[in-house]
Amino acid sequence: MATKTATAKPSAPAAAKIAVAGGKGGNKKQFKDKEKPTDIRLSNIEAAKAVADAIRTSLGPKGMDKMIQGKTGDVTITNDGATILKEMQVFHPAARMLVELSKAQDIEAGDGTTSVVVICGALLDAARKLLQRGIHPTTISEAFQVAQSKAVEILTSISQPMKLSDTESLIKMASTSLNSKVVSQYSSLLAPLSVEAIMDIIDPETATNVNLKDIRVVAKVGGTVEDTRLVKGIVLTQKAQATGVHRVERAKVALIQFCLSPPKTDMDNQVVISDYTQMDRILREERAYILDLCKKIKKSGANVLLIQKSILRDALNDMALHFLTKMKVLVVKDIERDEID
Repeated sequence: MATKTATAKPSAPAAAKIAVAGGKGGNKKQFKDKEKPTDIRLSNIEAAKAVADAIRTSLGPKGMDKMIQGKTGDVTITNDGATILKEMQVFHPAARMLVELSKAQDIEAGDGTTSVVVICGALLDAARKLLQRGIHPTTISEAFQVAQSKAVEILTSISQPMKLSDTESLIKMASTSLNSKVVSQYSSLLAPLSVEAIMDIIDPETATNVNLKDIRVVAKVGGTVEDTRLVKGIVLTQKAQATGVHRVERAKVALIQFCLSPPKTDMDNQVVISDYTQMDRILREERAYILDLCKKIKKSGANVLLIQKSILRDALNDMALHFLTKMKVLVVKDIERDEID
């Protein structure tokens, strides 16, 4: 007896459904990775919090100083947050944001560089706990914005208006900022100097901020902090040239960006001289060229000449120095641009 085996073939739509269902099941783990964004957020928070923890112990008058060794072997001892973070080699992008935060605070207020980083680290730690409870990051961010507005409102309500003419209060505030620094024992000397320096470069009636680039701190080897004094003018570390002039009253200062030396060609060329008359002519041309420049400087009325540093050729040669000596002009060369800007 012959037997027949019957096989049921699924219809086309049914076969399509089976194939689609199988495809979804096979790629489910490949496309579903919701934990990765969470891991990245937590990694960023931990990196930034590590920076905050590194300088947390230097906060306040009881804070400890940090000893940092630079690439060149220079050792820096400080508890200033901006200085510590500037010397640290931070590579993580999120941690770098805390370094920039400290820099911005230093530029804007000049103090509180450690405090802002520690507060930021505490807020990030609180955000991490909220994220672990399943709260959406957007909700946390909006809540921080509301808290910021409320904090500004409270700080504004308890703040006390102050006039820049109140020198005594300004000195007290400067002393408070110095109390957490290495030179805290010299705050009674440095605070009045700092206030006087600021008041000399602003208009107390209209000023709302100050450009600290207008104040230059020049460190000198030897002596102590007690030898610090305020100079109302420009202090240059370069020595004056030997022109016979050492002191000038009511000086008229000229700053030049060109060199008082024979010009050179744009390309590296060579001039071959085969006759002594040609040599004599070149020397006479150089002499006339430099003398003309010196006469123009003297004609302007300047009795003090500052020459900017040059890397192309000599800023001042012996012939120019000879002419300026006869004209009784005090000369200082190799001046950096940022020293007089």
